[in-house]
Amino acid sequence: MTARSQRGGLQTAVLTALAIGVAVIVGTLSMNKGIEQGSGGYPDEATEEYGRRLLRDTALYIGPNHDDPAMRYSGTNMACASCHLETGTKPGTLSLLPSAPKYPRFSGRDGGVRDLRDRINGCMQRSMNGRPFPRDSVELMAMERYILGLNAQYEAMGASRRMPDEQAAFAEPDRASDPAAGKLVYESRCQVCHGADGLGLRATANPANGYLFPPLWGPESYNNGAGMNRVLTAAMFIKARMPLGQADLTDDEAYDVSAYINSQPRPIKANLEVDFPDRTHKRIDSPYGPYADDFPHEQHKYGPFQPIRDYYESLKDGQ
Repeated sequence: MTARSQRGGLQTAVLTALAIGVAVIVGTLSMNKGIEQGSGGYPDEATEEYGRRLLRDTALYIGPNHDDPAMRYSGTNMACASCHLETGTKPGTLSLLPSAPKYPRFSGRDGGVRDLRDRINGCMQRSMNGRPFPRDSVELMAMERYILGLNAQYEAMGASRRMPDEQAAFAEPDRASDPAAGKLVYESRCQVCHGADGLGLRATANPANGYLFPPLWGPESYNNGAGMNRVLTAAMFIKARMPLGQADLTDDEAYDVSAYINSQPRPIKANLEVDFPDRTHKRIDSPYGPYADDFPHEQHKYGPFQPIRDYYESLKDGQ
């Protein structure tokens, strides 16, 4: 072998070694970046998939009939996906796709800044009529991680895929809602799924398998401190999403049927009087007092809401 060929072979070997070294370094950096982004300080058990299952099969994993009493966080056999349809992946009303960046944010109900884990725990105590997770629990972190993952999906979506397949947004009628008129709407459009008694339709005889159609009142429904117990919130959801697969109710129908549903008995949350330390932040349709105004409880529950709204706007104008 000539000296020239030896030098050529040495150069080739050096270049090959450098290429391998660069590949190893890049691979190591990529791996470390993946670990940093993927784990985010979460334990291995707190996977996005576990979070998705908790939303979809809530009763099975954390319901009131769980074999382990320590895992009984939800007070109902409903699922989180009863409201967050398709486990939060359906664009539009109550979608979880764009929710993560909204937190931390100020909560008038709590009187302070709250993060995503606080928000999940709020749902557990109100919509699910249960108890909060410890902040370092696998379940809470898995749900948080799932919602963060949904936002990553949302950011990658094109504009057309983000568009909800819904009616025009609910427009509040300029009157009080009418539970009697809502009863007629319920009987003609809702009870076929949710039952004449409003107690829903179970998936199987085993309560841990949850509901095909959730209860809208009664002991297994959301409690009186839940957002869905407010007429305007419920009407917004009903107008956008119900009846399932054929959402075609008018504003008046959605308004009245939400009043009928929320006039029915449901679990009572203790200590609601401590909500909204500054009562001027209280929702105008909050169905429980005390209030920072002299409007009657009945009007806060059923409307008309515009006079209440105008009153609080006048307070702001006077500042």
